[in-house]
Amino acid sequence: MKALLALEDGKTFPCRSFTGPGEAFGEIVFNTGMTGYQEILTDPSYRGQMVTMTYPLIGNYGVNSDDIESDRIQVSAFLVKEYQDFPSNYRSQRALADYLNSENIMGVEDLDTRALTRHIRTAGAMQAYISTGDLNPESCVRTAADATGIVGRDLVQDVTTNMSYHWENGMKTPLNADMPDSGVWRIPSLRKKIVAFDFGIKYNILRSLETLGVEILVVPASTGADVVRRYKPDGIFLSNGPGDPEPVTYAIDTIRDLLGYRPMFGICLGHQLLALALGCRTYKLKFGHRGPNQPVQHIPSGRIEITAQNHGFAVDSDSIQNGMEITHINLNDRTLEGFSHKEMSVLGIQYHPEASPGPHDAQYLFSEFSRMME
Repeated sequence: MKALLALEDGKTFPCRSFTGPGEAFGEIVFNTGMTGYQEILTDPSYRGQMVTMTYPLIGNYGVNSDDIESDRIQVSAFLVKEYQDFPSNYRSQRALADYLNSENIMGVEDLDTRALTRHIRTAGAMQAYISTGDLNPESCVRTAADATGIVGRDLVQDVTTNMSYHWENGMKTPLNADMPDSGVWRIPSLRKKIVAFDFGIKYNILRSLETLGVEILVVPASTGADVVRRYKPDGIFLSNGPGDPEPVTYAIDTIRDLLGYRPMFGICLGHQLLALALGCRTYKLKFGHRGPNQPVQHIPSGRIEITAQNHGFAVDSDSIQNGMEITHINLNDRTLEGFSHKEMSVLGIQYHPEASPGPHDAQYLFSEFSRMME
């Protein structure tokens, strides 16, 4: 079925829908991964965005129920060069098109993804519109230009949990609201206890935390500092999430209130919120970092890590406050990728050490968090 992709700057791209009729809005971005499209689709950090894959053939290994990163598809649309409708993989349970259709998400192919990616790299990420009904370039461009962007929007409320729950062996057990604070932990004397703020948390982050032998309580993004203190955890985790960190003022205030109370580890959006709580600034990158091949240097050791990333905002390295130390930098554009603090047990990391399907160069950071709690 014929479709048209229109960008707010007037650029248009003909394509075809492989999921039937429909339309979609969102900020258009690209991901350079060759695999991992199912993890990309379900990563809450992509909320409000349509994702273009730079690798040309997508769908060839199908979809399965084990590789999801949240309880639903998060992207607003999925754009590929060539869709493979006949997957071949022993773990495959259904075709990608069936998966997208089950949640009314548009998928398009026969798109010049190389030209689109080059345009985004030059012009920057921007609002876009896809339609199978309206194929008029002028009206589609107007629709894209009128769409609301992600700057200044709090997208965390769209993806955070609405209840606190325990995570164990891939299962969520809701926290009993009538339970006294002293009884929220199942085995309080035998395992370290972590409160994990859900700003759009990925399942593989929870799996990685679980390998530390800890008990995990996931709480909504709006949970206050007084509630966390009543739970008396050994550590606090700040998760990844979508969009602009600055509008998430309630989380920044809570983090600021909890600084110095317990060791704190933030990833991606959590890293940015932690930096804002410490007095830093953030800004929007031109086209972001999205893919599993970003080189990052660990400054204390000089070691180079190949990392997976998914973010459109970054912490301004010129705004680093007294007591903070930059620990990681991106070797492509020298942006800040990690920091610690001389006086408080805090660790902020911009990329994803838990990355699935990989790389796994940075999984040591979870062990570092465990040592911080000792």
